[in-house]
Amino acid sequence: MNPTLYYCYDAYCGWCYGFSPVISRIFEEYRQQIAFEVLSGGMILPEKPQPVKVISDYILGAYKTVEERTGIRFGEDWLWHMRNPDESDWFPNSEKPAIAMCVFKDYHAELAVPFAGELQYALHYEGRDLCDDEAYRHLMIKYGIPEKEFYGKLHHPAYKEKAYDEFALVRQLKVTGFPTVFLQVAESKFYLLTQGYTDYQTLKNGITRVLTDLELQGK
Repeated sequence: MNPTLYYCYDAYCGWCYGFSPVISRIFEEYRQQIAFEVLSGGMILPEKPQPVKVISDYILGAYKTVEERTGIRFGEDWLWHMRNPDESDWFPNSEKPAIAMCVFKDYHAELAVPFAGELQYALHYEGRDLCDDEAYRHLMIKYGIPEKEFYGKLHHPAYKEKAYDEFALVRQLKVTGFPTVFLQVAESKFYLLTQGYTDYQTLKNGITRVLTDLELQGK
């Protein structure tokens, strides 16, 4: 089988947002050599809707660390909700962006990595509420996806089931944090490339090592 890179992420994960330029660069560099799969992890799945206030204090203490380490910038529209949680109407939930990713793959499966970056940017920079259907409309236009079809699928039980299947697969892979990246080279052979944020060169070195080993083994 051809090597496949699995990017386990969550649209609400700030470290994944910081990692987005890294995985995007890797995708552009290796997309002709290896396959790329994006799996949503279901980081925030409350039994009952929880307001952003539940996590805002933690995030306000953590986002600057992400900026300092990764060079990414969080947008003022997103920060407003963190700084004014009592006025925010956000109830963060990973479910809808995960379903949106499953629907997107119907149209452009080969572009799942860029789309993950688009979702992260829409939330963390533009301040779009990913639990709101309207947060996705500009991306349907950008990627030429029929809006009526997209929204029909977004609310179809079959795509919700697909999203939860991804959550289960991520658990099966024993992922405990995001981002996590694996490289699969055989049916039951996976290499863990990173668990948590890593920089471009470190990730590239890991991929190079695995691909070189495969060549030496004559595979």
